[in-house]
Amino acid sequence: MAVDPQDTRPLDPQAARSIPDLISDLLRETTDLFRTEGQLIRAEIGDKIRQVEIAGGSLVAGAICLLVSLIVLAMALVTALAEFMHPGWAALIVGVVIAVVGVALLMKGRKDLEPSNLTPDRTAHQLRQDTRLAKEQVR
Repeated sequence: MAVDPQDTRPLDPQAARSIPDLISDLLRETTDLFRTEGQLIRAEIGDKIRQVEIAGGSLVAGAICLLVSLIVLAMALVTALAEFMHPGWAALIVGVVIAVVGVALLMKGRKDLEPSNLTPDRTAHQLRQDTRLAKEQVR
């Protein structure tokens, strides 16, 4: 195959593109990228919301079961301790121990539901990388 020396067309089709075309493509690709990232963050936030709903349901169901068993066990413990001390003191000791355990469980549950534990970290990291990459492409 012979090359025509009179042919002035550029060999690389990308080289023939004008600056406005390149800017237009960059804007379109950046828009597509951020649209995709927006879909990703919506999906991840949806997952986090479902995670909170499931965790909340489990916490409530578990709390109800534990409350019933705790009442029964507390009464059994008070009855057992009443064999060795005044029933009033037995009830007070059991109540304080149960209160300490309850406070510890509430603090753990509150920590698990802090906003920092529910943020879409992967998407935020990906958005930072995409923004950095887009800035590098503009330079």
